[in-house]
Amino acid sequence: MTAGSKGKTTCRDRIPEDQCLMEENELKKVVVGMSGGVDSAVAAYLLKEAGYEVIGVTLRTWQAEDGSQGRCCDIDDARNVANKLGIKYVPVNCTTEFKNNVIDPFTNEYLCGRTPNPCVVCNRTVKWERLLYYAKVVGADHVATGHYASIVKLDNGRYTVKQAAHSEKDQAYMLYRLSQEQLAATLLPLGSLSKSEVRKIAEDAKLPVASKPDSQEVCFVTDGNYADYIEKTAAAASAKTANAYADYIEKTVAASKIRNTNEGMNAENVNERNVNVEDMSAEDAAGGMDLTGSVSEKNNLTKIIIPGEGMFVDEAGNVLGKHKGIYHYTVGQRKGLGIALGRPAFVKEIRVGTNEVVLSDEQSLYHKEVYCTDLNFMSIPVLKKGETVSCKVKIRYQHKGQPAVIEMADSDTLRILFDDPVRAATPGQSAVFYDDEGFVIGGGIISGTN
Repeated sequence: MTAGSKGKTTCRDRIPEDQCLMEENELKKVVVGMSGGVDSAVAAYLLKEAGYEVIGVTLRTWQAEDGSQGRCCDIDDARNVANKLGIKYVPVNCTTEFKNNVIDPFTNEYLCGRTPNPCVVCNRTVKWERLLYYAKVVGADHVATGHYASIVKLDNGRYTVKQAAHSEKDQAYMLYRLSQEQLAATLLPLGSLSKSEVRKIAEDAKLPVASKPDSQEVCFVTDGNYADYIEKTAAAASAKTANAYADYIEKTVAASKIRNTNEGMNAENVNERNVNVEDMSAEDAAGGMDLTGSVSEKNNLTKIIIPGEGMFVDEAGNVLGKHKGIYHYTVGQRKGLGIALGRPAFVKEIRVGTNEVVLSDEQSLYHKEVYCTDLNFMSIPVLKKGETVSCKVKIRYQHKGQPAVIEMADSDTLRILFDDPVRAATPGQSAVFYDDEGFVIGGGIISGTN
């Protein structure tokens, strides 16, 4: 507690000042996203201790065939924490949004030779969208999560994310796609705490998840085998599409028979049309009919072709051997290639058009020039053509970041020129830009190197 204070703990005793938005004796309502882990549990605890009216919400994003849930939606543990804290608790289903915005793009990206980061996408398009929607429903002022980062309003009026005080758990990278509206409504109570401090708070508060281990895998790929998951997901989607095609043809032919009969035509004329299902596009097959009961699913109705075996080649195009399918590999990979060359070999490039995986030595993985698209700026509204900014850039979550200069290459592509070459800049991963104070300038999706 602050010096000279007595009684109830105040907001500024445990939550960073820039995360405390309450005046004395003012009660505000906050919706806390509770995954069932220790971080979100402590976030809820700290906000309750600070005087907020806390409502715990678990977003049920995914469920396995055996009924088990991912690490981001452990409803039982989250409910137990809420009961311990004496706060309201509600599980909210958002499996459809998660499938459309996270799982389907994840599968498609791998099939296109890229390596996506689904957590980055989920945060903006699912997690914050649903939390803010529910906050509006219940009249809450803010939403909060257990991410290790802080949100700051800058002198220019814009909100941005600041790196956590303890770099080993910093998660600012994962939040770079949040919009200004989402940032303005968000509290992140753990920005100044270390993981050990969070566990100590949980233990002292006797929270039931105090010793629950962290999980590192993607929540919907529980065994870590991305290739197997992609094969199963793509096969299931293709089967669904094939069934939709067949259903559409059956309905179309039946309708044609009725229409043509009314026009004095016989069934033989109808059969002479020889409709070929395989020649029809997904758009033609849908024919304006809602085959799935969902507009979003109808728009995703595509026949997914799983790339088969192809060739490993060297940088000159010489064939080295056969690979299992491009979705088994990522740029920079060395282990699990399934080919012996008598020397270390690394994936340098994945060529979707020719179904080739380019192998090289490690030195060939290094580049000084990296390009990004699908940009989102935070601390600045936009980077103008011809304008350059010196900053630190991370090209993956575990990357420590390296000095670079960023500039717009064209209207929607950003060029990063590193002071020193970076290893294995991977298409599909995010590059995030930070200023010298640890504030996120913005970021984008890596599209290639030069």
